[in-house]
Amino acid sequence: MELPKGFKMKEENMACKLVKSLYGLKQASRQWNAKLTNALCSSGYIQSHLDYSLFTKRRDDRIVIVLVYVDDILVTGNDANLIEETKHVLHSYFKIKDLGELKYFLGIEFLRSNKGIVMNQRKYALEMISEVGLAAAKPVMTPMECNMKLTSVEFDEGSVTTDDLFPDVNKYQRLVGKLLYLTNTRPDISFAVQSLSQFMQKPKRSHWEAALRVIRYIKVEPGKGLLMSADTKPQLTGFCDADWAACPNTRRSVTGFVLKFGDSLISWKSKKQNTVSRSSAEAEYRSLATLTAEIVWITICFMNWK
Repeated sequence: MELPKGFKMKEENMACKLVKSLYGLKQASRQWNAKLTNALCSSGYIQSHLDYSLFTKRRDDRIVIVLVYVDDILVTGNDANLIEETKHVLHSYFKIKDLGELKYFLGIEFLRSNKGIVMNQRKYALEMISEVGLAAAKPVMTPMECNMKLTSVEFDEGSVTTDDLFPDVNKYQRLVGKLLYLTNTRPDISFAVQSLSQFMQKPKRSHWEAALRVIRYIKVEPGKGLLMSADTKPQLTGFCDADWAACPNTRRSVTGFVLKFGDSLISWKSKKQNTVSRSSAEAEYRSLATLTAEIVWITICFMNWK
């Protein structure tokens, strides 16, 4: 081998050939994912076309599901022998460490009981409350004030006080980003967080104060989460609504929906609609269409697993 032009240094005329990916290189993550995917697929696991980090394997009515996040792997299924076989397959290709039953994953805590599995982000929420310095603050019972309309206008004519821009944009963006991740188990703050996320480029002091109010609301019950019921019936139930012309800047409506599988909440969203609705009925139909698309997508995913 010869050194490329421009890389030759004094008293050095040799080069090293890289035979495998090194940790820290930008190609390393792709190489790891490709190797893990080849290992699972060659062992009979099927990679989902809807989520490439999801692998399944079936034997008659038995199923095992493998979910991958970088080098953290969740293995579940309805048969203990098939789960153990999956662990042996992974161990034959890689050096793995079995951490037992799932208790904590990506900031989400899992608690088990006879009623089902509870998912919450208590530790994550308490760290966020402490970080913004509201550990001793008085909690509030609602994430936003009633009929509050956040706007990007810097001041209102005739107002005595002006609403200046918030000086630390990065601080506001970090806080809203953390709140967005908290909505994974807290659908009750979805509407407030989607309102705050519209002002990431030029937040005002009123936006920062509104974000702190959400933190004070979380402080009431930082351990609140979702219950995945053990007695779930195989039935999808959806509810949707729309707030017509809710955005004072664009006059666009806000869609909100929740989707339940039996008694368990599995999907929800609060989002500003892409176009302006000229009537409340039109806004409701757009909200219904969004929910329908979510039901179709989840149904397709379920049919691919069967």
